[in-house]
Amino acid sequence: MGASASELDTDGLTPKQRRILAYLRERVPAETYFKSRLIGDELDLSAKEVGANMKAIARADHGLAIEQWGYSSSTTWQVTTA
Repeated sequence: MGASASELDTDGLTPKQRRILAYLRERVPAETYFKSRLIGDELDLSAKEVGANMKAIARADHGLAIEQWGYSSSTTWQVTTA
């Protein structure tokens, strides 16, 4: 089930996706790898919610390169500046 047009911001991301993106932007200068579970813990989301939204964030144009990296104990994402 996708977000309705009214739930999307001008950049095409939902408010939840924008929260995740803000979290990543704050931390990317110091970190490169992020686990969905740990992002979820910080943002009061499930790891599944984070993973589902990270794919949309990875496709958006926002200055970060996001790649799904690994699956052990939680999906890991490599995030770098583009």
